[in-house]
Amino acid sequence: MLIKQLVLWFIGLSAGGIIAAGVFAFLAIIGVFPRVIGKTGTRRHILLYETVIIIGGIFGNVLDLYEFPVPVTEWAAAVLGPGCGWLAGETLLGVFGLLTGVFVGCLAMSLAETLKAMPVICRRIRLSVGLPYLILAIALGKLTGSLLFFLTGMGEN
Repeated sequence: MLIKQLVLWFIGLSAGGIIAAGVFAFLAIIGVFPRVIGKTGTRRHILLYETVIIIGGIFGNVLDLYEFPVPVTEWAAAVLGPGCGWLAGETLLGVFGLLTGVFVGCLAMSLAETLKAMPVICRRIRLSVGLPYLILAIALGKLTGSLLFFLTGMGEN
């Protein structure tokens, strides 16, 4: 029984590592990381970027596997007072959502640039001026859909 558990553990860990490496390779190939580095003008900190990306991948995998609870509400209630626990949790959730949205936006734009999808769309709809407005309209549509989904409770069973 112990050998079976060890073999399953090894196979699962190896498969997860391969998938994580593939995801990071995909992100690097489509240019998410170089684009962020170029836009922020922080090329001199490339080793820091590499370290943070690796640590973030490891940390994300560990959190995904073990699902640690984050006792933000209890901590905030103890430090700030009994009525502030929910506010700290909602604030942390909002910050996480914002950062996730920035990441997804960077991923989508890098993928669109790599695939050269925007010029094809512009030619098909005969758009010669206003590409930034088209991108803004797409982003606002996604934002509106997400807000309607979560604020009306569509995601709940």
